Amino acid sequence: MTGAPADLVVQGPDLSAQAIAAFRDRFASAPLRKRAASVRFEAAGQDPQAATHAAQLAERWRCDATLVAPGIALADFRVLALDMDSTLIGVECIDELAKLAGRGAEVTAITEAAMRGEIADFATSLRRRVALLAGADASLLERVARERMQLSPGGERLLQAARQAGLRTLLVTGGFTFFAQMLRSQLRIDTVCANELQIRDGRLTGEVRAPAQDPQSLVDSQGKARALLRACADAGCTAAQAIAIGDGANDLPMLSLAGVGVAYRAKPLVRSSAAYRLDYSGLDGVLEWFRAPSGAPLHRREFLTS
Repeated sequence: MTGAPADLVVQGPDLSAQAIAAFRDRFASAPLRKRAASVRFEAAGQDPQAATHAAQLAERWRCDATLVAPGIALADFRVLALDMDSTLIGVECIDELAKLAGRGAEVTAITEAAMRGEIADFATSLRRRVALLAGADASLLERVARERMQLSPGGERLLQAARQAGLRTLLVTGGFTFFAQMLRSQLRIDTVCANELQIRDGRLTGEVRAPAQDPQSLVDSQGKARALLRACADAGCTAAQAIAIGDGANDLPMLSLAGVGVAYRAKPLVRSSAAYRLDYSGLDGVLEWFRAPSGAPLHRREFLTS
């Protein structure tokens, strides 16, 4: 976005005065600017070792420290794309379904291996998991939605800010339309791309179908990337003007396409590959990387006002 030295944004739910002092000592020449939920060390990226030192301090103080281009605004982007399971919501819906159906251990083992990147073909892993649910009562979908599907911290605020800034929002998931459409309605998301669980006579058949937007393939890693590009085409922009957020290996192609690709509380492979990370903050931590809109309210914390 700019050739100017990067700013360093430090944030986290338990960010202390001592943590801020440690960053200040290391980046002593960088002007410090405080916001309601973060601190920003301006032009900290002039230091050739900035990324290494920021990562070391972030690990020591259990916070997020991100080098970002200075002066960019959320409104400079046109698309926000979010993964669903373990990103916008805090669970893997298929794992929760499996637990209720008595097949939890088998399905969770496959899910974890796929998210770590140990099963290269996501579509195969998904079909294997769905097949284990054959015969389960379809009412379990409602139970998962009602009892176990909770939004991740900051998700609603991030989506609201994106709408206000004029971004088109996309929920793209290797999970299922049943849950994605509920979230679309609840959170006013523009577009959903998800797989379709097959139901017959009130029971899951053990089969899954690709989405109407991309009927030749289940939503896997490349399907997510294609969904992002379709959303960008609809918004009249390139992927450089997209923000994409995910946690698993099947999110990596989408994250690499986006101008800002964010690993959110992600698996090790994703954390090491993504240009941006949030390990401790909520999803709305993304907002701290951008220039505050004029008139934005401040929700002050003691450590920033002391």
